[in-house]
This record gives sequence, C-alpha cells and structure tokens, in this order.
Amino acid sequence: MSFSYQGQTLHADSVGITDLMASYGSPLYVYSRSDIENNWREFDAAFGAHPHLICYAVKANSNIAVLNVLAKIGAGFDIVSIGELARVLAAGADASKCVFSGVAKTTQEIERGLEVGIRCFNVESAAELERIEQVAARLNVQAPISIRVNPNVDAKTHPYISTGLKGNKFGVDIDDAIDLYQQAHHSQYLNVQGLDCHIGSQLTDVTPLLDALDKVLELVVKLNNQGIAIAHLDLGGGVGIRYDNEDTIDINTYIDTIVKKVGNLEVILEPGRAIVGNAGVFITQVEFLKQNSDKSFAIVDGAMNDLLRPTLYGAYHQVLPVNENAQGLDAHWDLVGPICETGDFLAKDRKLSLTEGDYLAIMSAGAYGFGMSSNYNSRPRVAEVMVSDNQHHLIRKRETIQDLFNTETLIND
Repeated sequence: MSFSYQGQTLHADSVGITDLMASYGSPLYVYSRSDIENNWREFDAAFGAHPHLICYAVKANSNIAVLNVLAKIGAGFDIVSIGELARVLAAGADASKCVFSGVAKTTQEIERGLEVGIRCFNVESAAELERIEQVAARLNVQAPISIRVNPNVDAKTHPYISTGLKGNKFGVDIDDAIDLYQQAHHSQYLNVQGLDCHIGSQLTDVTPLLDALDKVLELVVKLNNQGIAIAHLDLGGGVGIRYDNEDTIDINTYIDTIVKKVGNLEVILEPGRAIVGNAGVFITQVEFLKQNSDKSFAIVDGAMNDLLRPTLYGAYHQVLPVNENAQGLDAHWDLVGPICETGDFLAKDRKLSLTEGDYLAIMSAGAYGFGMSSNYNSRPRVAEVMVSDNQHHLIRKRETIQDLFNTETLIND
C-alpha cells in the first residue's frame, strides 16, 4: 500500500495527509493512483499469455477519475446500470470491454448497451433473456449474451454480499441453465458468448471459488455435447482484501489454478474491492471527546452517510492517527458521527491517544465508501482526491448546502 508513516505523519505516496487536509478540508476520501494501477496489473499479469479480460467492477468505486486511470492501462469494466455505462464511456473506456451484469436491466439499458457495442450481457433470469431477445429483434441486431448460473456454493461471507446460493436473487439455477442456453442458441437475435458465475464478495478462502469453477466447467462440457459452444468463462469477482490481519487469497496462485482447469477458454474476472479497497482512505477530524462511566466517545465530523459499511455490515476498518499524538488522552474509543442514529459509528473500542482536532484515517475505504454515501441528515457529500507520487488532484468537489436542494422545487400555491 502507498499509505505509510514518514516521520510521525501518515502519507499518501509522498504527500502528507495533513497537507491534503489543509488544501481540501475534512472529511475527505484519498486514493492512491499507483495502488489502483498496481492492483489491476497484478490480476492482468497473473494470466500471462492465456486469453483473459480483467473487468473492474464499477460499483466498488465509480469516480470518473478512477475509471479513467483504469481505462488508460487497458481495463475492461463490469457495469450494472446505464449510469455506470455512461460513466465508463465518459472516462474513455472501450465499450467492447464492458460486461453488463445486474438482475433488473431495463429496456432502455439493453438498447443502450447494444447501441454502443458492449462485450456481453450477463443474463440473470429467463424473463431477462426474453426481453433482451425482443429488444435485439426490434433493432435487428444480435445481442451477445452469457447466462449467470447460480451454483449454490456457500461463499461463507456476510449474507448481504453472498450471491451464489439458491436463496439469493442473482443468477439462474445451474440445473435450469441448459434449457435457457438452448433457447438462446436457437434464436437468431441472441449470440451465446459465455457462461457467467459470481458467488459473493470479500472472499478470503479460495475453496468456494474453485468449487464454483468445477461446477460451471461441468456445465460447459454438457453444453458442448449439445452443440452449444462457450467462448469465455466469466468467474466474477469476490477476492477479498485485508482490512485487519486476516489471511486473503493469493491472486497468482488462484489464477494459476484457473488457467490449469479451463483449457483454451478465455477467462473474464470482475474484481472491484481488490482493485480499489486498500487504495483509499477516509480522513475524519475529531470534534469532541466525551467520556462517561461506561464509554469513551470520539465524536468525529465523518458519519455513516459518508462511510456506511461499519453500520450496514458491522464492517471493521483499521483506524490510524494521521499524526502520532503522544500528548493525547489514552482510552478505548468509539468513533461516532453527527448523524441522529445510535448506529452512526465508524469504529468501536479502538485504543488511541486523542485530542480534539486530531485527524484520523479510516483505512481500506476505497471500495464501497463514497459510492454508498448519501445526503442523510442533509449532509453534503465529501470531496475526493487522488494522489500520484508527490502530486494530488481534486477528483470530486465537496458538495455545498445549495447542491442539496438544487433539483427540488417549492409548491407555488
């Protein structure tokens, strides 16, 4: 990671976080360009000469500057909405490197995907397959499709981000997939390209991923025996990152195993968190210190509307002082924000030495941080900055109060 202490001050690459706070204010998201690029390249390089495409999952962090950095180094993109498609195109991405996932594609989204020439639709249901066929027939084109199968593999992750079980809304039961492939194979407006599978997010054990791979490879053989050729295998994303001291998947070993199993099939992967998660931090400032007989609270200017993961998932993020403070008050602190909810916290029971005015870095916040933020309690969304070596760039302006209601109108009686 590019976030480390130089002297007693936390730096992003060669830029001191305190300098960034002086320039851009608090709270603030900070991303490392080199980390983003290096993380994507690790996936890409691991495949060597084997046919592959690394499609960054845009939902993890959709800032247009992040997308542009990835587009420049050759990334593909996994999108789930027409808005994400518009973002990647505006960022300079090649539409033919985009795969379109998601369970509720609208007619407008399908039309736009066909117009710009996306790589493939990942189909999630029989009804969606029928809709794509209808739109393609009206436009008199062939729609490239793969079908997302649900292998009923337990990813052993948080239930909100598990996607490969029969009880999840995603994909088609693997036992029902052959009938849908037959339907697509016989349609003049559908072009079967691949087979798709994604079982969940923040996986730290490779076993469920390989179990799912074995199941979909069995399906590929069955399809080939029925004359349905599969050109690529989309194995989704899900590779977890290190938030604390947990073990994670070794990317090179995982991809080497994939390559040995898939023969000549092209492989598409859709990493998101693994690209940007540890490439970003959220900086917040201590406003007040408050202690009672049971608890010590550090009340900060960041809140659940800025970084929702701790509240939504009970997610853990490491917390580091931006400046090591030997003169602060030592305690086990709950970091809580200004939102009028007891669930508004960024971290709990962290041993820190604090003084009012200190800056704190919430680590590993590059994925599902700003993207899940909101204006709850009428709070403007924060600024985002990207650092590259000793340079820093504002990549999203801080919202103003006026921005909060620019799209709203009064009723004029």
